[in-house]
Amino acid sequence: MRLKDKVILVTAAGQGIGRATAQAMAAEGARVIATDINADLLKGLDGIETAVLDVTDAEAIKALAAKVGPLDGLFNCAGVVHNGALLDIDDKDWDFAFSLNVTAMMRLCRAVLPGMLERAGQTGTASIVNMASMASSIKGFANRTAYGASKAAVIGLTKAIAADYVKQGIRCNALCPGTVDTPSLRGRIAASADPVQAEKDFIARQPMGRLATVEDIAPMVVYLLSDESRFVSGQAMLVDGGVTI
Repeated sequence: MRLKDKVILVTAAGQGIGRATAQAMAAEGARVIATDINADLLKGLDGIETAVLDVTDAEAIKALAAKVGPLDGLFNCAGVVHNGALLDIDDKDWDFAFSLNVTAMMRLCRAVLPGMLERAGQTGTASIVNMASMASSIKGFANRTAYGASKAAVIGLTKAIAADYVKQGIRCNALCPGTVDTPSLRGRIAASADPVQAEKDFIARQPMGRLATVEDIAPMVVYLLSDESRFVSGQAMLVDGGVTI
């Protein structure tokens, strides 16, 4: 019950890391509000409150923040991966990467922050976890220009929030996973010219010799949202299987 009595909102909770983390939080005693743009993906999250949310809709973010009230925790998990080097991407790809990976995150943090400050004043701490990545934001990878730049911006946003509100009890950290076996990754593998080789290539860049599972990632999020991490803020937390050694 490491998250007992905490109220935590999760985006992109319909599948992958978001879903596994929402379930892990609930198992640790949190009241979880799981959101996703796809209502069907939210089915089966027993014991967890659900809400449809398009994180690129600024008004929808404001409405949800007002509805759920003060939060103890926020996990910004929604994001998109664009493939391509600089000469392969266009302005539309670039703009959407920043819209979903950075601007939506900023808006959600901004919308819930007043309530989180209220909760921090009562309990001493409240926590935000932003999904970044080790890919190109920490270590350079080929064909990840828009993705890497946007995820690097997530780390900058995280550190800025942490610095601005550290004295008011708000902690903010970025999660930087390695390559995780999720529906998103499986979709990118399936869309490649040679799916078998693509999977081998993803595994080959992991020194541990395997892809991460969502169960490898969720415990770090639980830790960062729990009081166990009360002295941790402004960090880019790597869970990458040794890629950045």
